[in-house]
Amino acid sequence: MQPREFHDGAQDGLEALESLDPDHIRSFSDLLVAMRKTAFGGRRLGEAFEVLWAMIEDPDCHVVLTLSGAMTIAKMGKIISGMIDHGMVQAVVSTGALIAHGLSESVGKTHYRHDPAMTDRDLFQRGYNRVYDTLEMESNLNYVEQVVSRTLKRIAPDQLLSSEMLTRELGKTLVEEHEGTGILKSAYIKNVPVYIPAFTDSEMGLDVATWAMGRALDRARSQAKDEAGVLRALHQVQPSFNPYLDLNSYADRMLSAKRLGIVTIGGGVPRNWAQQVAPYVEISNVRLGLDVKPPRFQYGVRICPEPDYWGGLSGCTYQEGISWGKFVPPEEGGRFAEVLSDATVVWPLLMVGLLERLRHKPAKP
Repeated sequence: MQPREFHDGAQDGLEALESLDPDHIRSFSDLLVAMRKTAFGGRRLGEAFEVLWAMIEDPDCHVVLTLSGAMTIAKMGKIISGMIDHGMVQAVVSTGALIAHGLSESVGKTHYRHDPAMTDRDLFQRGYNRVYDTLEMESNLNYVEQVVSRTLKRIAPDQLLSSEMLTRELGKTLVEEHEGTGILKSAYIKNVPVYIPAFTDSEMGLDVATWAMGRALDRARSQAKDEAGVLRALHQVQPSFNPYLDLNSYADRMLSAKRLGIVTIGGGVPRNWAQQVAPYVEISNVRLGLDVKPPRFQYGVRICPEPDYWGGLSGCTYQEGISWGKFVPPEEGGRFAEVLSDATVVWPLLMVGLLERLRHKPAKP
């Protein structure tokens, strides 16, 4: 047995850590940079800050923001619209519920803190919908339905719909009719597409379904014998909605980009849908005899408390995604950071740090 060698980390090229000194911290960005030289969750947050900055500073990088969880009810909506306003993201992929609750806020409605003394039965009777510790009023969603209906009325009856097209038109409505900020409003102004892959799993999806049924209501009532028959007839009415318009629009955008970055808040369908563009191109090559280079993400920042050992997609690491051909391996230039934390805790810190850096960035000559 050979005797052990006692190396110093420097001779093996290891990075030295530094004690975080609060006396030398002057800003959020200073704090986040210092945290990268610490350990555990603090280091992960500091690394996420540096990767985020690298991707938004890369002029050839097309950044996709994927959103799941009740981030707008949790009052993160202005962070999302701020990222769009400041050119940090070029596409958004979201759950429909998150966008619907964001619309509620965009049209001037309010979310409230839940009083634990009120039971869920009481909440239902009073028209409150609870999301953990926060309340969305049913009357808010009813008003959002009116906004959606007014938007749909200016769309031609035979127009084929997609989530990208609907969110763009809703953004136009917000610009024309409502003051204040909003995710879809910012997206419309900045020409950033917003995709909702699981569109029917949302209040907006139900709004579009009832809008389509409403157009057929008079005809159904003239043909059915009772209200149950009317409802059955209406359920045979489907809006002209084609999700493949979204899929191919998104794929075209990804293929036209020189480099790709992804910011993942949570996981779920938005994350997987956004990441599947490389496998989509790859299987098209194999099955259709094409020769197109699959677009893979070179940068990635994930904020989600779920670990990978539960087996859920939300906890899947970017490293695992390399095996699916979705990401550029680190040895080929891929840069990734993952923060296992509640996004409402760390996302605001990252955003404030990024805005500080942008404000203090030297102007281009």
